[in-house]
Amino acid sequence: MNTFIESQNWRYATKRFDASKKISDSDLNILKEAIRLTASSMGLQPYKVLIIENPSLRAQIQPAAYGQAQTVDASHLFVLASEHKIGASEVEAYISTIANTRGVSLEALSGFHNMVLNTLTNMDDKTKENWTAKQVYLALGNLLNAAADLRIDATPMEGFDPYAVDTILGLQEKGLHAVALATLGYRHIDDKQQHLTKVRKSQDDLFITL
Repeated sequence: MNTFIESQNWRYATKRFDASKKISDSDLNILKEAIRLTASSMGLQPYKVLIIENPSLRAQIQPAAYGQAQTVDASHLFVLASEHKIGASEVEAYISTIANTRGVSLEALSGFHNMVLNTLTNMDDKTKENWTAKQVYLALGNLLNAAADLRIDATPMEGFDPYAVDTILGLQEKGLHAVALATLGYRHIDDKQQHLTKVRKSQDDLFITL
């Protein structure tokens, strides 16, 4: 079997983590790189990822996640937050990064610069919020895949109060909004979920070839 598919069959949404086991610095860096290298519309990556290691902060977040134990028991808690008010200054910084990275002039990128800026300018606030959230989910998917490849357990979480998390972490002041949580670490030996057969639609049910 293909190793990627093996990893996908291995992973599951872990309900109980072994709090004594921690992700190594080297593996954590791989997870961060997986997020950093994620595909993103126009390459903008309109989000930040907060890695919460502070036990006090995680204890504050747990009630906002409806008491889910993973938020405090997992090795690491990731908060993926959208830059839902991304605008001209962020685009200018992005274009400058392209110019510096690829050794090209800002003038040579003016057409792309204008296209990106016009695209964002033509979005109303709700559309921009939805668009940036979609970019977050691309990063979340890459994080889950990288974790599975490393045999690190991960649980994506939408079951939380995003505005409460915004307040706890001061995200509004940073122009950010919590979109998704992910807990990462290692499954507890007593987590019964790990023994359940994975349930997914069949290929016949899922795919339509035209």
